[in-house]
Amino acid sequence: MIQKPSVGDASELEWVRSSYSSSGDGNDCVEVATAPTVVHVRDSKDVHGPRLALAPTAWAAFVPYVVGA
Repeated sequence: MIQKPSVGDASELEWVRSSYSSSGDGNDCVEVATAPTVVHVRDSKDVHGPRLALAPTAWAAFVPYVVGA
């Protein structure tokens, strides 16, 4: 039997690296992937490590504080 990962499974997501990283190391970044009901966040140095899964409303409330808006 073949099982396709669910929408909440981060293995099929398209990850985008933050453009706000000020580090000289290109791998020292945060990556984000969106799904219809969840925003996933991970450390680019540890792509198989722990991840945050946030509701889109929680992510929208968080982002202005991060980017200094």
